[in-house]
Parts: sequence; structure tokens; C-alpha cells
Amino acid sequence: MTDTKHEADVAFIKALAELLRENDLTELQVKREYGEEDSLNVRVSRMSQVAPAPVQVAVPAAAPAPAVAPVAAAAAPADAPAAQEDPASHPGAVTSPMVGTVYMQPEPGAPAFISVGASVSEGDTLLIVEAMKTMNHIHAPKSGTIKRVLVGDGDAVEFGTPLVIIE
Repeated sequence: MTDTKHEADVAFIKALAELLRENDLTELQVKREYGEEDSLNVRVSRMSQVAPAPVQVAVPAAAPAPAVAPVAAAAAPADAPAAQEDPASHPGAVTSPMVGTVYMQPEPGAPAFISVGASVSEGDTLLIVEAMKTMNHIHAPKSGTIKRVLVGDGDAVEFGTPLVIIE
């Protein structure tokens, strides 16, 4: 009986994956209850294969960049350093401590906590990450100036996603 249930679960997961692909969805989550203490919780998601490839290619592309520097500089001088630099590796990067939704102001219609060029003190609220219906204030780990804001209001973030850069 366990093999039959296992085969049925595998067929169910394959059907979910097919449904995901056919309807151009990025994620699907289903919980099947078999009894009080027996259930199957399935989350099927598909990641964009395009996003990781440029990141992996961009690192090796950094080495040959000096040989093609005049062409790259003429094409996009402002974007070239930003494309090669990973914001998460910046020493002033503040990363998300959780998965959630970003809010840039304390309530709708209120001014944003921060903006590029603003000075912040250690402990100041930079933004809010809502996780599981809880509003979590993200505080500045050090004093400095906001150099870049890497997320927007309402953006979904993962653990470790760079939020802002303070220098």
C-alpha cells in the first residue's frame, strides 16, 4: 500500500509540475491530507534559468574585460562597474534577515524612512520587512550615508537579499 501511495504522490507532483508549466506559473503549493497524522505538503516552483547564467558568466567575463575595455566603456560606462559588482559583497551592504515583503515607509502615504544620500545613525530604521504578518524594522548596523537603495516598496525579498548600501 505504501508503494501505491508513493506512486500516486509522484504522479500528483508530476501533474503539478505540468500545471505550473502550462499556465506559466512560478510557484504552486498544495497540501494533501490523508488522515490526522498523514499528509503530503508539496511546493513546486521554477526558477528563471536566465538570471543565474549571467551572474555565473559575468564573473568569468570580468577577466577578459580589460582586453575589451574600450568597447565596454563606450557601450555603457555607468553600468559596467555595477554589473560586475555584487551588492551583497559590498562591505556596507545591509541584507535581509528573513523572507518577506519590503515596505519603505511606516504606513501608506508617509514619507520613506530613507533615500539615497540621506545620513543615518546606527540603530535608525531603514525599512520594514513584513514576515508572517509581523512588521520587522530593519535597523542600520552602523552610521553613514545611504549610497544605494537596492529594493523597492512592496518587493519580495529572500534571506540574505541586499537591501541598501551604507558607506
